[in-house]
Amino acid sequence: MDTPAALPLVLGTAQLGLRYGIANRAGKPDLEAATAIVREAWDGRIQEFDTAQAYGCSEAVLGEALRRLGIADRSAVISKFDPALEHLDAASMARAVEESLARLGVASLAGMMLHRQERLAQWNQGLGRIAAALRATGKVKRIGVSVYSPDRAVEAICTDGIDMVQVPTSVLDGRFLDAGVFDLARERGKRVYVRSVFLQGLVLMGPAEIPDALAAVRPGVERLEALARDLGLTRQELALLAVRDAAPRARFIFGAETPAQVRDNLRAWARRPVPDLWQRAREAVGPVDERLLNPALWPL
Repeated sequence: MDTPAALPLVLGTAQLGLRYGIANRAGKPDLEAATAIVREAWDGRIQEFDTAQAYGCSEAVLGEALRRLGIADRSAVISKFDPALEHLDAASMARAVEESLARLGVASLAGMMLHRQERLAQWNQGLGRIAAALRATGKVKRIGVSVYSPDRAVEAICTDGIDMVQVPTSVLDGRFLDAGVFDLARERGKRVYVRSVFLQGLVLMGPAEIPDALAAVRPGVERLEALARDLGLTRQELALLAVRDAAPRARFIFGAETPAQVRDNLRAWARRPVPDLWQRAREAVGPVDERLLNPALWPL
């Protein structure tokens, strides 16, 4: 019997290494809970995992979960360089890769990303050569960068030696689709990973739960709730399906604090397409101040 194909879903594991997300209520799970989260994802045909050296103990926890489940040699793991590293020091970068491999218990990384888009400025100063050397060892399959702005996404996609880009996109944030980032990546043969589908859980919060500092998004969230109700969807289903259908060739990262949250996302993913859902969701939300789309800029 053929093994079912893996889904284009990626389990983000920031939550396994630190308390992450504005809507996080469970805190950082212990090792048993973390292993259960990874098992739920794997059993649901999610075979790719996203982590980072700066996500607390995420790499080590994910590595131990993969070891316990006996799937380390079959998993694809993407990590990100610690932003504090000296990125033009080849020895430090190579050592960082070795340390990630050791913590994760894998022979190679499916990808290694620059964690800050500002590092693109160093690409032609030597960082590109360092990245190419790391890829040549076979210990890193792809090199990428995590970005916050469409301009930097376009820059990354057009840069020789960068294989993939990670971008935020949600029903609150259509900038990268509007800028043609996904189409450009397809034309250039680059892979796109979508993060922040739920914007750290902000999209799923009840209007009364949204902090006053982010109160400007409350009306849009209320309209999303009304649209979801009219369509017979949960807000989680609406948020995930809208982005899935708008960017059908992308891979989608989501985090989870519990196995139940993984199951919820798998059920949502399995729903049939809803015609024009992305357009309807964006019209319901209306314009959103760009300062509210980057959690690093939230005045909390």
